Amino acid sequence: MRRRRRCAVLVLAIAASGLFACTSRQPLPDDGFVGAPGGRIAFRVIGGGDGVPVLLIHGGPGATSCSYVSTVDGISSSRAVVVYDQLGSGNSDRMRDMARDATLSRFVGEVAAIRQQLGLEEVHLVGHSWGATVALEYLLTASPTGVRSVSFVGPLLSTPRWIADANALVGQLPEDAQVAIRAAKASGRYDTPEFEAANEVFEKHFGSRAPRQSFPACESMPIRFNSQLYEYMWGPSEFVSTGTLRDYDRLEQLRELKLPTLFLVGQYDEVRVETAREFQARVPGSILRVIPDAAHGIQRDQPEAFNEAIVEFIEGAERR
Repeated sequence: MRRRRRCAVLVLAIAASGLFACTSRQPLPDDGFVGAPGGRIAFRVIGGGDGVPVLLIHGGPGATSCSYVSTVDGISSSRAVVVYDQLGSGNSDRMRDMARDATLSRFVGEVAAIRQQLGLEEVHLVGHSWGATVALEYLLTASPTGVRSVSFVGPLLSTPRWIADANALVGQLPEDAQVAIRAAKASGRYDTPEFEAANEVFEKHFGSRAPRQSFPACESMPIRFNSQLYEYMWGPSEFVSTGTLRDYDRLEQLRELKLPTLFLVGQYDEVRVETAREFQARVPGSILRVIPDAAHGIQRDQPEAFNEAIVEFIEGAERR
């Protein structure tokens, strides 16, 4: 009965704004907006059921939630999955002042606003890449209640560690790509054709191994990805960080997590398996899953295995 009421609360909270939840709607636009610091946040609710809802936080910064709409069917078959576009990207409002709004604490405020306005009293958090940064910071700084578990998917938890992994992965690229990357780093020029080609090679090896034509159409829409936000907070590429996150590091705080925790990475992830093992060792009782034949975009490369891993983990957390 308690689980049934959770979904009812979610339905009523959204219905009060003239929106509809606990079902999947195609195509976009999203199901609606919530008010958050800096502007309106577009959200979408996929699936439904009696299980505690999942709040999924996408990567970036500057990316969107669109790739998850068609890749969380296994999770959403038993519970609502709430996805949203962070401020400045996708269907959410643009950022009026990047210096004011492109801060980690403000992105954390989005999570609190969504939970409050959608009535997500209990929730499982899933954070992918930069989304894991937001999820971790929310847990460490907001002291939230009602979070039943957290899944860190290909997580950015330490920029120095991310760059160390990236440097090791660059060393596995063809020699011409490595030469182009070294030249760009030495000159500070990341707009050359040679660097762009090397960046593409890196993406195909470690970003996503699924063919580009299989990506959701929304990912190719220019309005959806905010490259200025990405460069402001991160940098010119996945393996070069020059933005505001360049010194981010929460490794020492991982031991503070006291809830069921999953680390999920792909075999060829930008977060190397060795690094994920170290993350797991820092969180007592946490679980590590490695998805074969997947890179950083696990949900695109191996969607069935991605769903199975998340479902198995959160169902186990609910049985505790």
